[in-house]
Amino acid sequence: MIGSGIKRGTAELAVLSVLQDGPLHGYELARRIEQQSNGALRFTLAALYPMLYRMEQQRSIRGSWETSANGRRRRCYRLTPAGKKKLSPLRREWAELFRALRRLTKVAHA
Repeated sequence: MIGSGIKRGTAELAVLSVLQDGPLHGYELARRIEQQSNGALRFTLAALYPMLYRMEQQRSIRGSWETSANGRRRRCYRLTPAGKKKLSPLRREWAELFRALRRLTKVAHA
């Protein structure tokens, strides 16, 4: 299991990466992160929504209210051009961190 300190640092990359595939509401976003990480990354909605709000303030994502077919309103999040621009350097930065950790720990597959 991945500790919470490490997980907090990966949250922005996880959200931006998942939203690159298309807009999602918060619950589905959390579910996709968990699913695509094979359960290694899990975010409660209580932890996810404040982060989404911060990312909206930074203009990395944009949220808008939508009404589903059953009449239920929910906030849907989309990657902004600024978020797309931020994603590549963030991926490179994490990739470099992983390479450095592999060298440091002498682990073949970190």
